[in-house]
Amino acid sequence: MNVLTYPVATEKAIRAIESENTITFIVDMKATKKMIAKEIEKKFKAKVLNVRTLITTEGKKKAYVRLNKESPAIDVATQLGMI
Repeated sequence: MNVLTYPVATEKAIRAIESENTITFIVDMKATKKMIAKEIEKKFKAKVLNVRTLITTEGKKKAYVRLNKESPAIDVATQLGMI
């Protein structure tokens, strides 16, 4: 199973990267918070503080991943080519 489907690059998501050190992903519906955190830490070598998830009205699962201060979300966004 591919846990992370794709990053969200809306205006609100970019603002969250800058102000809250939080990066937003659309994830697999069966993915748990622990699976999402493990995948982010493995792929981007970034420490995850917490993961919040929600199901959108389109029926997709969205994950807000807050990173540790030592792991700036802007670096992860740059690696993904969002910024």
